[in-house]
Amino acid sequence: MKKIILLIVIGIIACTGSSFAQYLVVGTYTNNNSTSEGIYIYDFDKTNGSLSKVSVAATVNPSYQVVAPDQKNIYSVNETDSGKISAFGFNKKTGALSLHNTVSSMGDNPCYLELDKSGKWLFCSNYSSGSFCIYPVLPNGSLGALSQFVKHEGSGPDTSRQQSPHVHSTTISPDNKFLFVCDLGTDKIVTYPFNAKTGKVDEAHAFYTTTAPGAGPRHMIISKNGKFVYNITEMGGTVSAYRLSNGKLQLLQTADALKAEKGKAAGADIHLSPDGNFLYVSQRSNSTIEIFKVNRNDGEITFVGSQSTNGNFPRNFTIDPSGSYLLAANQKSDNVTIFKINKATGLLTPTGADVKVGIPVSLKWIAR
Repeated sequence: MKKIILLIVIGIIACTGSSFAQYLVVGTYTNNNSTSEGIYIYDFDKTNGSLSKVSVAATVNPSYQVVAPDQKNIYSVNETDSGKISAFGFNKKTGALSLHNTVSSMGDNPCYLELDKSGKWLFCSNYSSGSFCIYPVLPNGSLGALSQFVKHEGSGPDTSRQQSPHVHSTTISPDNKFLFVCDLGTDKIVTYPFNAKTGKVDEAHAFYTTTAPGAGPRHMIISKNGKFVYNITEMGGTVSAYRLSNGKLQLLQTADALKAEKGKAAGADIHLSPDGNFLYVSQRSNSTIEIFKVNRNDGEITFVGSQSTNGNFPRNFTIDPSGSYLLAANQKSDNVTIFKINKATGLLTPTGADVKVGIPVSLKWIAR
């Protein structure tokens, strides 16, 4: 009996020790004299937050990725004029990617991907064309024939940035019934009813939430309990908190902690800590991560502080699944920097470690 108990304890310790063992997927730009070859896979050591390169898959401008729920497949945009989407299989044993197929994004400069909760439908945002498309995910992980294409109309007050729609992200609701589309060009978050059986949104019954004129909504994140939504605006650099109910967004507050000049590609990415206690946003105009304390009862946020990313132009960042580390992809300094998170205060401490990679702009996790 003692031997059996000992084996169980050892097993629990082993499982606990490996529960946050992760690969890091790094998407990049391969143009503009970049040294990057495509998508990089790194092994992440959670004991010290260090990264070691495992593999690379050559592909053009893989600037954003999404990982399938079963983590056997990765989907990447190829951000070019007449954009494309590439589907890759992922081998967890070797950490290698293998191309399944490539399809058209049905627009120019695709910049964001999202999977529905079933993992059967892929949404792709085309920034320059102001459109998005939906593809089915086939059983082998490849992408099937186009399910739907939606084109936005309209403009915004900033004539230099908002002459036309610019779809910057698509986010599925926790109940899989609504698709939220951030349109930087029209200052709207458009809500589409979504049918997971047909893989189509209901354009006729879409409704929208307007942001401040010229703010440019970019990315959003939904709380785990599905009650609150947080949106980062690119041109304003502001963060807005909303109450979410049946697809409708009710504005609670807008926080503005940015001290840099407005309207110059300020706000970028946004994430909640795994425990939901803190909200983090990246600001490219001054290369910082802003930190907010979240009131989980009413959804409102309080500014805590900011941390330099020790790089230039943090387009994307990520928090490891254990909530212990934050990693920032610095587009203009060709490095991914690593910070330790104080889970009590939310504040960040640089580890001093970084990884050099050409124009990193997307970071995603895969469990080992």
